[in-house]
Amino acid sequence: MPSERARVVVSDAVREELLAPLREEGLDVLYRPEVTAEDLPALLADAHALIVRSRTKVTAALIASSRKLRVIGRAGTGVDNIDVEAATQAGIVVMNTPTENTVSTAELTIAVLLALVRHVPRADRSLRSGEWTPSRFVGVEVRGKTLGVVGVGRVGA
Repeated sequence: MPSERARVVVSDAVREELLAPLREEGLDVLYRPEVTAEDLPALLADAHALIVRSRTKVTAALIASSRKLRVIGRAGTGVDNIDVEAATQAGIVVMNTPTENTVSTAELTIAVLLALVRHVPRADRSLRSGEWTPSRFVGVEVRGKTLGVVGVGRVGA
């Protein structure tokens, strides 16, 4: 009797580069980034693995209804949207990818810093309300200054 192909449900939006290696390994990948919380248990009925980001909440009830589930992977940092205790009690491994968004987070921090020193959010609100007065939004030039992200974690490094 042939063995059953392992089924992986991906319930949040992820890049195709994440799914390609799974498919190349012969896994049955169900990519359903718009699945509702109500419909997810039916998808997980025959799933061996679940990949989430932050939208999907993996509750104790969802875990209890997933008979074949063996692995829950979080494509990102943290596992706060996964009931780790319930998963552990059910013998399900929970893992994450803590370095996946490190560069993006550092770059976004610099982008927000630049937006704030140039008053972009306030200027945007002013323009959208029809009250454009550019002299109120001069801000501070960063030329000649050093900008950076300081921290002891991966993003700061």
